[in-house]
Amino acid sequence: MEVLVERRGGVGLVTLNRPEKLNALNTALVTQLEAALRELDDDESVGAIVMTGAGERAFSAGGDMNEQVASLDGEQPQHARPRVSASHLIREVRKPTLAAIRGYCFGGGALMAIEFDIRIAATDARFKFHGASYGRAPGGAVLPRIVGDAKAKELLFTGDECSAAEALRIGLVNQLVAPGDVLATTLSMAERIAANSPVAVRALKEIIDLALPIESALAREAEVADIGRSADSAARFRKAAERVIGTTG
Repeated sequence: MEVLVERRGGVGLVTLNRPEKLNALNTALVTQLEAALRELDDDESVGAIVMTGAGERAFSAGGDMNEQVASLDGEQPQHARPRVSASHLIREVRKPTLAAIRGYCFGGGALMAIEFDIRIAATDARFKFHGASYGRAPGGAVLPRIVGDAKAKELLFTGDECSAAEALRIGLVNQLVAPGDVLATTLSMAERIAANSPVAVRALKEIIDLALPIESALAREAEVADIGRSADSAARFRKAAERVIGTTG
């Protein structure tokens, strides 16, 4: 299997499973990834989704170049190519998504990574957005929202490699941890997210991702305010209040 799926409590874990190819994104992997993400996104017992790459060398080194060259040469039939990009699949997930990143995170792998809600990277992580060197222009719509216009232009225009330390400094990743701790750290955060109200977290994700002017975002917040009057919300608030009252009473 090119993609492995596990459930760890309320967290779904997806592993890109082509370590011998640095988890390069080929048609079989993207097809399996689409099915895995749809399954987890539709599973009410799953509150957050974590993705990582098999092995110690790469999250994903990008698209499978052998397959892409075969496509350019007409050796691969149209129906054998991915229906959608891996980046698009992550973008469409409604639940919180977290990436646990080690090693190479290049090209299509980096473009996929920036679609996650949260990125936890190991100190050995390396990022590169080198589409311009191939005569392509991906990443310009999303990367500036994460690192700002000027830094996004630098990374996208040059295709220069970005170290893990630099990725943390510019906000490309949320946290930097030791290589052996990256998956456990990411799963732990996902568990904390999954313990919260799924309706509230999904609403927050939607509002943040709208990237609208403040007035429009506030209007959307008002529209979803009714979730605070649900039975689930009331039960969660009572439980929290009992903890606080028990501590201060």
